[in-house]
Order: sequence, then structure tokens, then C-alpha cells
Amino acid sequence: MKNLPKGDKKLLNAWAFYDWANSVYTLTIASAVFPIFYEALFTDRGHYIDVFGMRLKNSALISFTTAAAFLVVSFISPLLSGIADYVGNKKAFMKFFCYLGALSCVGLYWFDLGNIYIGLAFYFLGLIGYWGSLVFYNSYLPDIAFEDQQDRISAKGYSLGYIGSVILLLINLGMIMFPKTFHITAIEAMRYSFIMVGIWWILFSQYTYYYLPKGSKENGQKLTKDVVFNGFKELKKVWGLLKDNVPLRRYLGGFFVSSMAVQTVMLVATYFGAQEIQWSSKEEGTIGLIICILIIQLVAVIGAVATSRASAKFGNIPTLIFINAIWAVFCALAYFITLPMHFYVMATIAGFVMGGVQALSRSTYSKLLPETEDTASFFSFYDVAEKIGIVIGMCIYGIIDQRTGSPRKAIVVLAIFFVTSIFLLRRVHKKEAL
Repeated sequence: MKNLPKGDKKLLNAWAFYDWANSVYTLTIASAVFPIFYEALFTDRGHYIDVFGMRLKNSALISFTTAAAFLVVSFISPLLSGIADYVGNKKAFMKFFCYLGALSCVGLYWFDLGNIYIGLAFYFLGLIGYWGSLVFYNSYLPDIAFEDQQDRISAKGYSLGYIGSVILLLINLGMIMFPKTFHITAIEAMRYSFIMVGIWWILFSQYTYYYLPKGSKENGQKLTKDVVFNGFKELKKVWGLLKDNVPLRRYLGGFFVSSMAVQTVMLVATYFGAQEIQWSSKEEGTIGLIICILIIQLVAVIGAVATSRASAKFGNIPTLIFINAIWAVFCALAYFITLPMHFYVMATIAGFVMGGVQALSRSTYSKLLPETEDTASFFSFYDVAEKIGIVIGMCIYGIIDQRTGSPRKAIVVLAIFFVTSIFLLRRVHKKEAL
């Protein structure tokens, strides 16, 4: 079909609808059903498995696999960003990573300890597919929306993603809670949920692909070595500019350490709950963990709004320091929780500060940027820093979990990162980020 003009309502809605399509991955695969399914596979054999020539704890294994995937993502993101800026058919790249991620989710149906390497490969590729498609999806925003439209349509995308992912999760929860209705077991219901994620992702993304233009330029430029590595050149340029921007450099240090801990807590929370909370039965544990994920999703929205209002009154940096203090106490208290009610309370607290710290961290970074039209390079640097932080955080968590056999001790260590972040953020002058 003929390309719709920039700013067209139908084009904007089609772009935002991709969040509806792909957000089911983050909720079902990354946060809720897959972690529970993964833990259930080890119910009758203990938490250890012989893999890669070592005997690894299951939660440490998935932590290391996640870290490896994010390491690859942190490397290919600048490459993809460079390509996205120059090629004329970035929709094809977006489709490739979308289908890679979606089909990998379908492949998780066959995840089993007997073919652990294949299962881990699907998990690994699913993560890369999700984040790879986001690079091109995000790069479309300035192409399809005028500046005064971008905040609104971006927020609409997040809202659609939240609604869509929760709808599918509730359907999956019904299947898991009442498997006999569908003549299957709870484990089979979880396996089918992975297929549903892949189908949902592919099916609903077609609406986006139908209206999105082929690329940002009618005639794509030749893909040369300079084009491919342009993203790394931009990161190097930003790194050089940080030497002369002390507030931004100090803030990035605090953000890096804080993000390292926040993202790790978010990625391992379900595994922690499955292993360390004394559920009365396996069924209660499954339902309870998914309910906790839904609580986190709901409270995160409230937390983001409350944090926005607090930052308007007290300033970004003081608010971030306060949130990091709550995170530090949260991680310290996590060592002692054992009962389901404890976990529900902690999930509520985590959701509140999770939504707040993510929203405020990005807006604070935006406020501290120097006068420049090249904001894309600065945010690419921000995204890469966040992903490298995840790699380090997941590795530290996995190593402690593996060596001690207890994720409790690993969670407590993360409190040290939040305290360190507070110290680094205090070095940013408050007047620089109000």
C-alpha cells in the first residue's frame, strides 16, 4: 500500500500497536510463566544439573544464560542502530528479530531437562529477538511522528503493551489453574502458553507491518563497513563528551550501579519466590507467583505517577536517592522473608519503586543532556550502559547463588549496589536536575 504521511493517526496507532504484540514476551516469558515452569522441572531432582561440563544450580544457570544474551544484545544494539539509520528496508530487520523471538517462544514448548541445550538456546534467542526488534521499532518513532506527537504515542504504546500482556497472562493463568477443563496438566498448560505468546506476537504485529513504511528513506544507502560500525563511533563520541560534563558523568555512574541491581531483582524475583517461599502446595506457589507479578504490574503504574509528582516537588536527584534507599532496605529485608504474605508485601513495595525508578531515571538523564540535536546517540549510550549493567548484575547474582546455594545471600549483596548508587547520586548537585 502507499505510505501514509508522517503524523497520520492510522500510522501512529499501527506503530504503537507493536507494544500490544510484543509485550507478552516480557510478562509471560521473562517474568511470570516461564520462571515457574523452569523451577517446576526441577521439583523431583533438586536444584542442580550437570551442564557445560559443570554442576550448576538451576537459578544460577538461567542467570548466566540471561547475562550471556544481554551481553550479545549490548554488542549488537549499536550495530543495529547504525544499520537502522542508513538502510532503506529496516522493516525487514524488525520482522527478522520479531519472528526470531516469537518462534523461539514457540520452541520453549519443547524445553526439557533431557534436551537442556536446545531449550536454553530457544530462551537465549527469544531474548535477543525481543531486544533486537525493539532497536528498529524505537528507531521508527521520529520517522512516523512529529516531535509534539512522540511523547503521547510512545505512552500509548506502553499502555497497549500493558493491557495486551495482562490479558494473555490472565488467559494463561486460567489454563494453569484449571488444567483439567482443557484435559491437560498444569505443566502442559504452561507449555501451551509459550506457543500462545509466539502466535500472539506474530499475529498482532502484522497490523503494525501493514502500515509501517519500508524504511526511513525511499532509497536505502549501501551497507558499508562505516555504516555498520557507525553506532560504536557514536558511543565513543558520547564517551568523549562525558569528560566535560561532570553532572552527567556522575549521574551515569549512579544510574549504572542502581540499574544493575534493579534489573537483576526484576529478572530473578520469580525464581527467588519459587525457591525460598514456603508455599503450602505447588499449586499455591504457581498461582501466588503469578498474582505477585500482576501486583507488581499494577502498582508500578501508581509508583510511576507518584514518583513523577514527588520529583516535581522535591527534585529528581533527591527523589532518586530516596527510592534507592527503599530498594536497599528492600533487599536487606528479602533475606528474612519466608511466608507467602511476606512475598505479597514485598511484591507491592517492589512494584511501587520499580515503576518509579525506571521512569525517573530516564527523564533525569534527559534533563542532564547537553544542548544537542544528537539525542539518539546519548540514549543509545544509556541503553547500552543499562544492558551491560544487567550482564554484571546477573553474573554476580549467579555466582553467589552457585557458590552459596542460596539466592537470599545474593539478594542481600544487591543492597550494597543501591547504597553505592546513593553515594554516587549525592555527588550530583541537586540544582542540576530539578
